[in-house]
Amino acid sequence: MASITELKCAVRDTLESKGVLGQLKARIRAEVFGALDDQSQPRPPLSHENLLINELIREYLDYNQYRHSSSVLTAESGQPDVPLDRKFLAGELHVCEDASSRSVPLLYGLVSHFMNSSDKGEKVVLRQHTQDTAPQKTHN
Repeated sequence: MASITELKCAVRDTLESKGVLGQLKARIRAEVFGALDDQSQPRPPLSHENLLINELIREYLDYNQYRHSSSVLTAESGQPDVPLDRKFLAGELHVCEDASSRSVPLLYGLVSHFMNSSDKGEKVVLRQHTQDTAPQKTHN
């Protein structure tokens, strides 16, 4: 008869091979976070910029079926339960989409744009956000 240690290893290996172990760990983390989250503590106001960033991340998480991570992000950040409209989000980011780009999260398109820029000498200079400034481009 197998020892307890051997049985634990066999169960862990089986869950890992089926891809279930990671999901179970994520679910447990989400449930623990939910149990410990103090709803009586008011959250700081969610800025417009953070709202957009969180939405990009949520869309990415949902697309990749990281549902527990997405639910923790939503709960912890104070993000509205209902996702922002994709057209609204694209408009706020000044992104034009075609049919193929709509099939993946906006974050993929943004990363692809910067990685595959046609002018390899052009860099985007990131600055502290203010209402009046946008990222500036510079040539090397």
